[in-house]
Amino acid sequence: MPHSPKPPSPSRTSQPTRAVSIVGTGSYLPERVLTNADLEKLVETTDDWIVTRTGIRERRIAAEGEFTSDMAARAALRALEEARISPEEVDLIIVGTATPDFLFPSTACLVQNKIGAKRAVCFDTEAACAGFLFAMEIGANFIASGACNTVLAIGAEKLSSILNWKDRSTCVLFGDAAGAAVLRAGEDGHVIWGTHLGSDGALADLICMPGGGSAQPASVASVTASQHFLTMQGPEVFKQAVLSMGRSSLEALKRCHMTPQDVTWIIPHQANIRIMLSLADRLDISRDRCYVTVDKYGNTSAASVIVALDEASKKGALKKGDLVLMTVFGSGLTVASTVVKW
Repeated sequence: MPHSPKPPSPSRTSQPTRAVSIVGTGSYLPERVLTNADLEKLVETTDDWIVTRTGIRERRIAAEGEFTSDMAARAALRALEEARISPEEVDLIIVGTATPDFLFPSTACLVQNKIGAKRAVCFDTEAACAGFLFAMEIGANFIASGACNTVLAIGAEKLSSILNWKDRSTCVLFGDAAGAAVLRAGEDGHVIWGTHLGSDGALADLICMPGGGSAQPASVASVTASQHFLTMQGPEVFKQAVLSMGRSSLEALKRCHMTPQDVTWIIPHQANIRIMLSLADRLDISRDRCYVTVDKYGNTSAASVIVALDEASKKGALKKGDLVLMTVFGSGLTVASTVVKW
């Protein structure tokens, strides 16, 4: 597809002094596959109902004793291997997750120990489904400013641990996974051209987990009331997802002096096929340019776009010079869009 001329320098939110590239990606998906037929035995639902409304046919579920940090570490090692970079070279690890192993310490610190990245500074970012793109933008700005040379940005979730398996409106949607990207200064890899991040706290109640924080600490009453499960207002989430990702995508492209017509591939948040296709239509991007993994993995929240990006790369769908637009919507309300020149 045609591309606009390259902008004078990668356009970012922080006026960088150095360009930033993705030099390696990796992902991890648990072995266990939970199909729609399996869910028919757990809740009152059908394969046809799930596929028609979401496009999801199956999802992956972490094994007993397999945690968010375990999946994140495996994805990180695969990304480092592809980048031909040792864990000891990593300066910073940022994990985007809404399902950390613990409230503290950070999952990033656990990942650091598991992969042997002894030099790395570590912290988590909690932007729900937008967590990976938030983590990547933060890491890219550390590199752009000269504070770091090598950053691991990770999106990882064990959503099966916070689902109410009696609630058919939510338990059919989500799965477990992790993905990672290695970022470095320069234009030798896939250059990050522009990013837009946004938040709207007025819509914080659309997707949330009421219990477990300081507002509703864990207690017998909170557990009895099922306050420690994910809750979601589905119809309003659908509406806001399409609107927010559409606006964010246009803003990210504008910062790169690009338009939707320049986009080769759009990799939206893999939440619901109807949301994804509605977004493509809204941006006037051909539906066959929309990369889809939601049918196989469900909604993996912060892992969603990086797992899809890694798969698209490994399968050879992405070609040198392609313009890739990633865009995500999540609880908070959070929204993020990133443009990468492959």
